[in-house]
Amino acid sequence: MEIIGKVIATEKQPSTIEEFTFWTQKDLRLKPFDVVVVEHITDSVGHASKTFGVVEEISHMTDSPSALAGFISSDFGNVNAHSYTERIGMNYVKCKVVGNDRNIYIPVQEGRKVFLATEDEIMEALGLKEVKHPMPAGYIEMYDGINRKTLPVFFNSHFLIGPEGAHLNISGISGLASKTSYAMFLMKAIQDYALKNKNESVAFIMMNVKGTDLLKVDQKNNRTEELEKIKPVYDLLGMKMEPFQKVKYFYPFAKESTAYTHEKQAVIEERLKSGRAFQYKYLFETDEDKECLDLLFANVDDPNETIESILNFIISGGADFRGVDNWEDFKNALYAQTQTDKTKSAGKEISVMSWRKFYRLFNKSYQKCQQMFTNQLGGGVRLRDEIARIGKNDVMVIDVAKLDEESQGFVFGDVMRAVYNLKLGTPDRPDSEIPDRIIIFIDELNKYASVDVPRSSPILHQLLDITERGRSLGIILFGAEQFVSDIHRRVKGNCATQAFGRTNAIEITREDFRFVPSVYKTMLTRMKQGEYIIQNPVFRSMLHINFPLPIYKYYE
Repeated sequence: MEIIGKVIATEKQPSTIEEFTFWTQKDLRLKPFDVVVVEHITDSVGHASKTFGVVEEISHMTDSPSALAGFISSDFGNVNAHSYTERIGMNYVKCKVVGNDRNIYIPVQEGRKVFLATEDEIMEALGLKEVKHPMPAGYIEMYDGINRKTLPVFFNSHFLIGPEGAHLNISGISGLASKTSYAMFLMKAIQDYALKNKNESVAFIMMNVKGTDLLKVDQKNNRTEELEKIKPVYDLLGMKMEPFQKVKYFYPFAKESTAYTHEKQAVIEERLKSGRAFQYKYLFETDEDKECLDLLFANVDDPNETIESILNFIISGGADFRGVDNWEDFKNALYAQTQTDKTKSAGKEISVMSWRKFYRLFNKSYQKCQQMFTNQLGGGVRLRDEIARIGKNDVMVIDVAKLDEESQGFVFGDVMRAVYNLKLGTPDRPDSEIPDRIIIFIDELNKYASVDVPRSSPILHQLLDITERGRSLGIILFGAEQFVSDIHRRVKGNCATQAFGRTNAIEITREDFRFVPSVYKTMLTRMKQGEYIIQNPVFRSMLHINFPLPIYKYYE
């Protein structure tokens, strides 16, 4: 181990059980998140102990009494002059205590030697040594220059996808934070892990909400230069250089196949023909179909529960809704309720103005996606039926990118309900065939779980249920958004793992970043693509990790 300095404990800045400071040479290249080791007192049987610290702040200090003294010593402001007085300087490093190898937690003492940590000590200090159920999280780069070390980081899978802890929230500026890329990296790691472990079975449902982001996840990245950069990292983490396996794509149904998707027609046709893609539809014939209507109104504030009353009236078959089993007849029956004379005999407890508002809101989404809301299944599929048949290690990519916001929410809500129904018990399918865990990935989580979403939103209620009860059922949420401060506190509070990419300077002033050290906050505002600060119950400190470019084809 290389000695780099000694502990400083002063009256104004004492060592504590939580932190300590030390001096070091001004030319030593240390950076935040680096790990150091301090000599500590012996334990009860005389064994020497070591305290581990993670660098949080680095200051430079000299014996100059004031800024003016520096000005004067440079020939009264001559920038080219040689200083009259050679100042004595040092770097002053503040560290957070993350552990002691003998579980001794009294403050480290003045004058104790400080060392750079070995690879084994780094792993022990950060809680990365002998991780049970290891699953790749990325890699860390410790120190600079000749002391540089690149080390793998592994989650304990039981604290990422359950049963001990579950759910992941990723936040960061759009484009610069690479939120989707990191989520996909983790899910690729999870699939690799599950394929290697016979006792593990995981399935994935990915919502494609932007362009063609996730519509090529089964195709390999063929950029040679990128693959050369990726390979050492994949080797380090023990991951396969292969894209996702067992992938099926689901596009919104339309007579013109590209009407509701950004995917190319030739690609859609080839995938449909080979059985790797399907077009999903929504019918209006069963009670289950009708009970999904509430999802179209998820973002409508309904303090008086008027919409709920209308939905109950429709589902119970009141007035002209009795026996209605297709969208056009439903629309006509709904329009009839907007006429003043109709409300006198049926549904009179609901005002005609409420019916008209309901009709207007429904018709808005119906007209935009009329081909998806169809009267016959034909060659299409129901998403809930496909989810009911999802197999171990299957990947379902559901494309909603080109749908309007209300229809996107409708599909997402339907997917979550279908997953819940599957995990709560399917009479015609043995439990042994159902994946132990189903991971649902949704970008732009703020659309459905922000602080501004109406409390009555059925999608919000579903998300709250998943984050609070899903772990025990094997339903895992991976969510991403630009601003974590926008997300409902119960949703983000139940995510065992938090990942922060590049973040807006205003965002880091929010309550969510209250306990993040100031230097880390500054780093968040200038992080590069492929960098994240992550937090997980197993880690002893926040980690600054890196991850590689996608192994799948993420470009046209």
